[in-house]
Amino acid sequence: MSLHPLAAAVLAAVLVPAAPRAAAAEPADAQPRELDRITVTATRTARAVADVPATVDLIDRERMDRTLVRDLGDLFRYEPGISVGSDVARFGIGDIRIRGLGGNRVAILADGIPVADAFSIGSFSNAGRNLVDLDTLKRVEVVRGPGSALYGSDALGGVVAFVGKDPEDYLAPGRDAASQLKLGYHGATEGWFLGATSAFRGERWSGLVVAGHRQGHARDNQGTTGGDGSARTRPNPQDTDGRSLLARLVLDVDPNQRLRLTVEGNEDRARTDVRSQRGFSAATGAIVADLQGDDLQTRARVALVHEVDAMASPFADSLHWQVYRQDSETTQETAELRIAPASVGQPNQRRERSFGFDQRRTGAMLTLHKHVAAAGIAHDLTYGLDLARTELAQKRDGRATNLLTGGVTNVISPDVFPVRDFPLSRTTTAALYLQDEMALAGGRLLLVPGVRVDRYELAVRADPIFEEDNPGVAVSDLARTRVSPKFGAVWRLGGDWSLYAGYASGFRAPPYDDVNMGFTNLQFGYTALPNPDLRPETSDGYEIGLRRTGARGYLSVSGFLNRYDDFIESQRFVGFNEAGLMVFQSQNVTEAEIRGAELKAGLELGALASALEGWSLRAAAAYARGENRSEGVPLGDVDPFTAALGLAYDAPRWRVELAARGAARNDRRPPVAGATAFEPPGYVVFDLFGGWDLAPGMRLDAGVFNLADRTWWGSGAVVAGLAEGSPALLRYTQPGRHVGASLQVSWP
Repeated sequence: MSLHPLAAAVLAAVLVPAAPRAAAAEPADAQPRELDRITVTATRTARAVADVPATVDLIDRERMDRTLVRDLGDLFRYEPGISVGSDVARFGIGDIRIRGLGGNRVAILADGIPVADAFSIGSFSNAGRNLVDLDTLKRVEVVRGPGSALYGSDALGGVVAFVGKDPEDYLAPGRDAASQLKLGYHGATEGWFLGATSAFRGERWSGLVVAGHRQGHARDNQGTTGGDGSARTRPNPQDTDGRSLLARLVLDVDPNQRLRLTVEGNEDRARTDVRSQRGFSAATGAIVADLQGDDLQTRARVALVHEVDAMASPFADSLHWQVYRQDSETTQETAELRIAPASVGQPNQRRERSFGFDQRRTGAMLTLHKHVAAAGIAHDLTYGLDLARTELAQKRDGRATNLLTGGVTNVISPDVFPVRDFPLSRTTTAALYLQDEMALAGGRLLLVPGVRVDRYELAVRADPIFEEDNPGVAVSDLARTRVSPKFGAVWRLGGDWSLYAGYASGFRAPPYDDVNMGFTNLQFGYTALPNPDLRPETSDGYEIGLRRTGARGYLSVSGFLNRYDDFIESQRFVGFNEAGLMVFQSQNVTEAEIRGAELKAGLELGALASALEGWSLRAAAAYARGENRSEGVPLGDVDPFTAALGLAYDAPRWRVELAARGAARNDRRPPVAGATAFEPPGYVVFDLFGGWDLAPGMRLDAGVFNLADRTWWGSGAVVAGLAEGSPALLRYTQPGRHVGASLQVSWP
């Protein structure tokens, strides 16, 4: 692996000792250095990134505004090692992948509350996790690698924490009110967005309201072929519409404690003319003449938080607790016009299908902090309790109308609607965790051991809908207990250098759908059985890294090894039953390993020469390799070597940045149904950003993306299942050259 020359220059400048010069001194009002910025997610305490024994990414509101972030793909555009999965035909963004692991194996939190799971079954049912409006956030924190010692199940591959805006983010000292309007254009979707923010402060009360509306079309690509059918490469026609609301009310009980009430709602709707799925089907002998999708995703949250900064208690110096309720719902409607030739012996039909997936989560969290000094060692203890109960329901329904006779049936082979693919389920989780941050050797050595004990219980109820579709299938409750340890160390070597190392355990409880997934289809000769004996998926993560932070810039380089055991393969073929039906069942079968190295570096060029004052460089790179150790094949969703570079100039009232992002050829894709998998070629894409303070309280940000109009493909998760030579290859490409802009006006 070789470094780009610009990246090598950044590294050399950071590593070479600085010549003594007065200009290298950092002014007292300078912005925090990159590795000195504060993260809370990594240890549940406010720590500088440089003091955390793990790789942490922090993207703040200013960076999001300057780079015109509108969706999750934009958010992680310049974060090698983090990618976003997507369905290009209809459903759009689905999940976040960290170091090659995604889906429900990554914990996504909104103000500490887990975002709903993803769930997919068939081409007409796909509930994703894109449930948060990024304009309501003040920062995003990502912890790479297993995080179950602090966040429990689903933090197998990492943690993504969304942190919402607060009134104090807008209220400057001496100001009791502030407002902001934001209007923008997103060229990749030809979409417009409008946001309004208002904050106020009284003697003891403060509050914030953030409202947003957005609308657009399907995300653009480099496809040129229109028409209908699988050879179509242009995006399917799509109209999107969304709105969000974040309201937060804060009561300062006294100078050391406050109550915070949050009400949040988010809704996104997409109507899609799925022209890529029109045409003749060899499997059915029929022609799909029309296919329309109407998809709605909503999330609503109410949370009450109590924070105490200083306590006179032998058990805690400070505490934070919250209670919450969060409802997430996905509803997807599909209308299909099917024309059957006379030789097939079926009537022409209009088929209507609906899919619903609901999660209702109620929970409570308690976190306490205590500082203790004993035998010359300073201990910062963090301990607490997480409790949650989640109600889950999924249903598919449908009907077919005979266009000749007008007759209606609830039979659309292979289903007799309505059906549930798993019974009504309720999960209950309870966890205790403890972490000790020990400072030794005068604070030069920081040791961070921790442990969490999780209790996971699944209770199910087979209602008549499930029983009718699964006659004789017994469903099972489940109970599992898991202990997740971790240990990390940070050693300040002297000067601006530090070395860190860490081990972390991760796990994912057996999913409710895999435990009790059930369906029987006599016509096609198969059945699916529950598996109450599933074991939790587990991981062991090891990481070591070296950091440097100073007035000239920063450097962080790390290597990692993550081993995963007992991965669950959903609905694996296991043989035939006594009736001759093929039997499918979810089982623990896969062991995997992902290893790699990551780098982040930045340099203030003004520290080298006064003529370069205002200029800065940044670089990031990630290299990873993944293996399915059970089958001896590569993990196809692990991205190849990826890198990002940026050169920026900051003036008092304007800013410009040229950014590059690229990847090597993805040449480790496993075969696809016996065919050679498509291997996306390497690419380099350039973007140009500019920002101007047009007047006090008025700022314009604009950008041109993919300056050279390069044809390129994104992460491995986007092209999964795509074979070499497929006529639809260009359908999976990323947008060509496009622009974006936003105008913010703030007052007073």
